[in-house]
Amino acid sequence: MNYSDFVTESFKKLQKKQDELYRKYDLNSYANWFYDQASGLLTFSDDGKELNFRYYEVGTFSKTTKTWKWSWDNEHTLKKVKEKIEEVKKCGQKANYKKLTEGLFDSHEDEGWDFTSISSNILSGIGAYRPQTERHFIFMVLYEVVDNKTANEEKEKYVDCENHERRRRAFVANTYKKGVKTDLRSLLKHMKKWNLNMKTMTFKLGVTIVKKLELKKMDLQRM
Repeated sequence: MNYSDFVTESFKKLQKKQDELYRKYDLNSYANWFYDQASGLLTFSDDGKELNFRYYEVGTFSKTTKTWKWSWDNEHTLKKVKEKIEEVKKCGQKANYKKLTEGLFDSHEDEGWDFTSISSNILSGIGAYRPQTERHFIFMVLYEVVDNKTANEEKEKYVDCENHERRRRAFVANTYKKGVKTDLRSLLKHMKKWNLNMKTMTFKLGVTIVKKLELKKMDLQRM
């Protein structure tokens, strides 16, 4: 299979996973998100309710340099969330997909969805998420739901044992409106690229609504 076909097939699979993820867990109802490399958990919260996922960090797209960097090539990404992404690299080496094997290269934001779709496909993810900081878009594959008791125990463990590292690797944001994911515009644009049916839009929101979104900037800095 050539690379373009592989991307298209992977993206369509991810779209179906996203439909199920949002239908089952209603992620649009949460006002806040938090991710932490030390525990490997992505947390959504709002008004006392909380939902936790384990995630792999696929990589980052730099808004300033317009480059993509795979997590396996990023010394600032902890092993816990990037180790499995090596399997994507191995797949690229086997199939001679050059963009899956080079650590850093010129790119554009849309390609982040290509790489995330491929990673989700290879690693049997249950969905994807793309938070952003002031400098980067961070692409993630979600692979497991974690009950709140277990999640809180794991978070506390890292507070006790790796407090300094945790402060450097944890990010919090409450900057998107309920019912609207921060990466919605980006995914819509990418769906147009692959000529996917807008009526089967992953987040079940109309294009008219999307055009009216006013998303706040996240004044966070990736460290």
